[in-house]
Amino acid sequence: MIISFSNELVVAGRLLLGGAFVFAGLRNIQNRAVVTEIMKARGVRRAGAVFLLGVGVQAAAGLSLAAGIRTAEMAAVLLLFVIAATVMFHNFWDYQGQDRASRINSLVGNVAITGGLIVLIAGAMERP
Repeated sequence: MIISFSNELVVAGRLLLGGAFVFAGLRNIQNRAVVTEIMKARGVRRAGAVFLLGVGVQAAAGLSLAAGIRTAEMAAVLLLFVIAATVMFHNFWDYQGQDRASRINSLVGNVAITGGLIVLIAGAMERP
């Protein structure tokens, strides 16, 4: 008899991905001034309001994803968030040396997160 842990693995994946977004949102609150200044420098209008929206998306969608509530929809929302945040904050093309390497590493991490979100979307769409 083969034992399947696929449901448990999906739950673990949702907890890890969703929890990471909740953690990042809370961390961003602590760094509000720095994050909003970066956003302003990148040309974001109403950076303070956009910041609050982003933190809300990270926290609410992250919690929902972790809890398995509307998994495909929340993963899709977070996917769009990651794309926007990657372009805004990991613009390696504007840097040189170690700063550039750090931003490239962050970009690669976000690509991996994007892959995980896509897998969750696909898995949620397969289940009734």
